[in-house]
Amino acid sequence: MNFINYYMPTKIISDKEVILKNSNLFSSYGKKALIVTGKTSSIINGSLKDVTNALEKEGIVYAVFNNVEENPSLETVEKIAELGRTQNSNFIIGIGGGSPIDSAKAAGVLINNPNATRFNLFDNPALKSIPVIAVPTTAGTGTETTPYAILTDNELKTKHCICQKVFPEYALLDVKYLMSLPEKITINTSIDALSHLIEGYLSSKSNIISDALAEKGLKLFGECLNMIKEKDFTYVVREKLMFASTIAGMVIAQSGTSLPHGMGYSLTYFHNIPHGKANGVLLKSYLQFSENKHRVRKILYLLTIENLDELGDFLKNMLGKIDNVSYKDICSYAEIMALNKDKLKNHPTPVGKENILKMYKDSLNL
Repeated sequence: MNFINYYMPTKIISDKEVILKNSNLFSSYGKKALIVTGKTSSIINGSLKDVTNALEKEGIVYAVFNNVEENPSLETVEKIAELGRTQNSNFIIGIGGGSPIDSAKAAGVLINNPNATRFNLFDNPALKSIPVIAVPTTAGTGTETTPYAILTDNELKTKHCICQKVFPEYALLDVKYLMSLPEKITINTSIDALSHLIEGYLSSKSNIISDALAEKGLKLFGECLNMIKEKDFTYVVREKLMFASTIAGMVIAQSGTSLPHGMGYSLTYFHNIPHGKANGVLLKSYLQFSENKHRVRKILYLLTIENLDELGDFLKNMLGKIDNVSYKDICSYAEIMALNKDKLKNHPTPVGKENILKMYKDSLNL
């Protein structure tokens, strides 16, 4: 058995009214909190109000940054950090999906290191963040249990991960925050969680612990498959998807993501395709390319799917077509991906530019 070094410091609490019931935990992090969230979703689902009520109950002063965009930019992170430095924030609470929580992680690093700039997010892994608490309101990114923060770099025209490892102190899970999530976002984010589970399970860095988690996450997703097809997102379904997503985060915290994520970044950046959809459309061709056919069969078994064609049909029906990408585009994106050493090394067998181009072609019917 290969050497295993497993580390998962995030404390997970899942409960109804989890924030108000556990408001006392905020007090241990100081008297000034910075809340980072998007424009409207945290207001609609009630998570922002629950957090501010909890902070007020504990006598904690707070500031709110509520302008995080989808696929957040380095410029946005700098604005958050400026607010946090001005307030002298002791800790930061990220509310939402991957965009606000990832932004909170990166801003936490800059707040804790006043002389640091956005460029240091990619060249100084020793920098530490102020404490981060995650309140996920989607079931997809799993960022509440990972050390990663993925940001959009408009100068390099791509998305990439900061080099610091920032695990949230707590992940506070409450299914009620997912109940008002729109249908399309529910589907795209759940497919993102599925891609985490699949990529983590097939990763060269997977181990016996991450495998056990991945198999449980895939089983949970498989139990929701028919309801996802019918778009019947009950409380029970959303709860299972929430746990599948959080588990998937625990998987990739150890094993990382690989080809679909790396390839999907160009589809998101250049064509504004939602992250989960960009990954999902690539999954069938990725599994066809994988040489570990035993694991591919195990994935299909756990998902209660007969074969890759059935999986492809499911993904196509749920995600729809992508028809604004040309052959010239994917040639360029294959070049970009062929240079992405971080993602390539997570795949257990050699990957060439021609393999990447074929996966793009097959996935996009070009």
